[in-house]
Amino acid sequence: MLLPSHVDHLVVGAGFAGIALAVGLQQDGEDFVVIEKDPALGGTWWANTYPGATCDIPSHLYSYSWAPNPDWSHAYSPQPEILAYLEKVAAEAGVLDRFHFGVELLEAAWDEEALRWRVRTSAGELTSTTLINATGGLSAPKLPSIEGLQAFAGPLFHTAQWDHSVDLRGKRVAVVGTGASAIQVIPAIQPDVARLDVYQRSAPWVIPRGQHPFSDAQRRRYRRFPAILRAVRAKIYWTHEALVPGITRWQRLNLPVEQQGRLNLAKGVKDPALRKKLTPRFGVFCKRILTSNDYYPAVASPNVEVITERIGRITESGIVTVDGVDREVDVVVLATGFHATDAPILHLIRGRGGRTLAEAAGDTGFASYKGCTAHGFPNLFSVLGANTGQGHTSVITYIEALTDYVRGAIRTMHRAGYAAIEPRAQAQRTWNADIQRRMRRTVWVRGGCTSWYLDAHGHNPISWPGSTVSFKRAVKDFDVDAYDVRAAR
Repeated sequence: MLLPSHVDHLVVGAGFAGIALAVGLQQDGEDFVVIEKDPALGGTWWANTYPGATCDIPSHLYSYSWAPNPDWSHAYSPQPEILAYLEKVAAEAGVLDRFHFGVELLEAAWDEEALRWRVRTSAGELTSTTLINATGGLSAPKLPSIEGLQAFAGPLFHTAQWDHSVDLRGKRVAVVGTGASAIQVIPAIQPDVARLDVYQRSAPWVIPRGQHPFSDAQRRRYRRFPAILRAVRAKIYWTHEALVPGITRWQRLNLPVEQQGRLNLAKGVKDPALRKKLTPRFGVFCKRILTSNDYYPAVASPNVEVITERIGRITESGIVTVDGVDREVDVVVLATGFHATDAPILHLIRGRGGRTLAEAAGDTGFASYKGCTAHGFPNLFSVLGANTGQGHTSVITYIEALTDYVRGAIRTMHRAGYAAIEPRAQAQRTWNADIQRRMRRTVWVRGGCTSWYLDAHGHNPISWPGSTVSFKRAVKDFDVDAYDVRAAR
């Protein structure tokens, strides 16, 4: 299917955000297409197929509020079920014909004369009235800066690019990183490998996961009585919201969660020396908190070594740490996260004057207005832009709120006859100054860690320093008074 030469709205990305936008724009009767660099929809849930891949948010909250799923098999869903859910939502909404897969955005530049975006893709060029970035912050795998990374002779791959042709049974495997992906991969592969070396930069907080299957009777009840399912979702939502005060202001409130982590560690690891290595040295929630019942028992297994010395270099046959120890391995797995604060798409979008989003960020870090629009970039919208992340709940909450904000902006443009809108510089400065003022008292700044929430300048462009309730209230209505507008010519 060929791309049109012009479309009113071009959406980039076909994960949770892109699908939500497609469903909403379809309901509004808009002219739009969605382009996706991967060969199918799903975003991170298409790409991340590593062993043990599971959501760390309860299933009934990690789904659209307007498309509840009574048929989740477990409290925390595995990757194939989440992908199947997204496929079902898109199919039932009748939007699949709007998606163009295997199409990568190469460049988008704002045409000030024509008041439209000129877009170059791997499948050709087109123009659009609006450009909507739905790529999210976890779409570009980040490789570590380690000497000799390309020298390794065996299989070496990132968790988000798992090589299923590699049989790990009986192999010596190194996993670099101990973040969200690593703590799922390690227990999944540990029983099958001969030896597993886990390279840990800093020990994460890992609390127990309340994983359990849903019975057939429960699923039938959810299908028959949707109000029960809504009540279950609401209970999960408010339980997670209760964590916000401890994250954003009063860290002493996090003590019960810290205690859960310490008890989980003590239960899973009996060796005092190993337990010391695995004890976090920063505040709970300073980095994204992890949930697992089997990570600690896995790393305490006889065939696993947790290595805290920094990696010096990678050789053709193994990994050498700075203390000179050379450990030969057959396979290297990089569980090193994503380009969250420096996403590649920031370098591909050029606004007024030809500046990219990355260049506009400068030394102060990437910023936007209400996590959605940016001064100097007319008719550009982002779902999950700056400061729309969270450390306590489902990102779907932010996706839904911002999707509604974008739809409100487009309806305003139609109603008033605007050809272009962009947030005023002062409105954006005021919005971000308030965020950074509130950010100073959060655990992300005061918790004593270095995390992927922070950019190279120590600025946090990822997290929202408040509750999802406050965020939804802030973006509930499209506030055209904060925008410079231009009428159609």
